[in-house]
Amino acid sequence: MLEKGSKSYSILKYKCPRCHEGDLFYTPTFAFKRTFEMPKNCPVCNQKYEIEPGFYWGAMYVSYALSGGYMLFGFALLFFLMGFNPIVSFAILVVFIIPLYPLFFRLSRSVWINLFVGYKPNNIKSS
Repeated sequence: MLEKGSKSYSILKYKCPRCHEGDLFYTPTFAFKRTFEMPKNCPVCNQKYEIEPGFYWGAMYVSYALSGGYMLFGFALLFFLMGFNPIVSFAILVVFIIPLYPLFFRLSRSVWINLFVGYKPNNIKSS
């Protein structure tokens, strides 16, 4: 499932969707410096990461789905299974979603670019 050549590998490891070797982001997810910055191109195969202006606007829908799923699942867990009242359940989820924002941001961008760019092994940058 998480083998090189699969979409899940590229998405979860934040790798270039074309070559699966170059990184989508400069730093690790929870590094506090340059957390939201991406290179313009893949350093390995030269795939453009911003395919057109405003390309990542669509990633907002993916992020909305991820954060909505987190909130629904978390609320069900806290309210129905653990017995917290609704206000406390919601407050706990909000407190935890704030530090998870960089994860949702990166994951949504990784999913979005993988919807449009396919894997092509041995794609070497032309000098």
